[in-house]
Amino acid sequence: MARGTRLFVGQKVRQLRLDARMDQAAMAQLLGISVSYLSQLENDDRPLTAKVKAALASAFPLDWSSFDERAEEQLLGAFNWALANPGLGSPPPDPERAERLHLQYPDFAARYVELHHALRQTQERLAMMEEAIAGDAAPAARAPWEMVRDWFHEAGNYIHELDVAAEELNGALGLGGANNAARLVSALAERHGCGSRLSENDPTLMRSYDASARQLTVNAALPAPSRAFQLANQFMQFELGEEMKRIAMEAQLGDPVADRLLFLGLANYATGALLMPYGAFRQAARDLRHDIDPLARQFGASFEQACHRLSTLQRAGQRGIPFFFCRIDMAGNITKRHSATRLQFARFGGACPLWGVHEAVAIPDRIVVQLAEMPDGMRYVSMAKGLVKPSGSYAREPRRYAVALGCEIEHAANFVYADGLRLTDEAAATPIGMTCRLCPREGCDQRAFPPLDRPIRIDRSHRGVVPYSIG
Repeated sequence: MARGTRLFVGQKVRQLRLDARMDQAAMAQLLGISVSYLSQLENDDRPLTAKVKAALASAFPLDWSSFDERAEEQLLGAFNWALANPGLGSPPPDPERAERLHLQYPDFAARYVELHHALRQTQERLAMMEEAIAGDAAPAARAPWEMVRDWFHEAGNYIHELDVAAEELNGALGLGGANNAARLVSALAERHGCGSRLSENDPTLMRSYDASARQLTVNAALPAPSRAFQLANQFMQFELGEEMKRIAMEAQLGDPVADRLLFLGLANYATGALLMPYGAFRQAARDLRHDIDPLARQFGASFEQACHRLSTLQRAGQRGIPFFFCRIDMAGNITKRHSATRLQFARFGGACPLWGVHEAVAIPDRIVVQLAEMPDGMRYVSMAKGLVKPSGSYAREPRRYAVALGCEIEHAANFVYADGLRLTDEAAATPIGMTCRLCPREGCDQRAFPPLDRPIRIDRSHRGVVPYSIG
């Protein structure tokens, strides 16, 4: 692939173009080069230049990281990504200057990447502390479920050992789509001597396992994807229970309730990985441009399950789009959250009221799309959908909530929900923030609280929508 320090990747460039269903003219226009130059690249008659590398990385961010696995090229990619951080306030150097700097001073480039990573971690810790103060909760007094949430966040919401084992089990069982429940019932009986039955005796029950009778009971009122998920959850506890216990023990959360919650979280993770195996799910998502409804149908999953699984596709060398995912209830509480993007959710308190997910929760089955911009200048494309989880009985209220899935704007071409949004219009993005107490924006009519780190001014002779201005 490489001759000396020069990079020849003609076959990969050609395959990338074919996968994108582009002719040479369209590809050349996208990269800002001539057709003859592209032809020379594809035939390995010319190596990639810094500018073409940057163009490929910008146009195909999911594929570029696998073009060259040499350590120096991976460092260059990380260096360019750090330099491009919009929060730095100044434009990055042109690609050729950045590459020369990286080649001449590799130790500097590595140190810059480390410092950028440390800056992001510091910003996240500051936000956590400020939110803890705002919520009158010290970090040392984290609740068990907060410990588990933080553990998954620090793990990148990807557990390699469980994910790989689940993928192998999916192939062994032949799972895929509408027949999942029947295959799982057979697998429970054949591999673990566990019987399965449906019951409507207890409307609050989702799943119950009687170890003495080797009998699993699942609520008959659950939708088909939820029934399959509960069957698969018990199956994965049988198959990988010891591994889950070991991972929970090694996490050293220091709280028995948190340990048990982490085990349940690991079981749920493994279940999603079984029903939506990594390689097949990632490829299907790419083919469908991450259109959730057909993707969920293909794997016999629910809309929420498919969204959640997309946020876990962080396997080294086979990463999916870095998504953020959350679930929000009718009161605005964020009950699930994870972000593989630079956007981080507030640990305490509600989300920004300008975020489209609040509109979605009030209107079930309608998808709300949004182009939003954070205070650091980073733009995101998101979709949110209001969902109703049936209770199975007129006597019990159904659960109503919304899920949201989004990515940084550089991945918009691979996200079907970005179609039709004015991505290049500077005025088209909705200005949002993490939460009011951490948002520095001035002049926001939707502000509920002033920012913690900024003084406020109050003018008795002047009253705006918000009764103060930010200093």
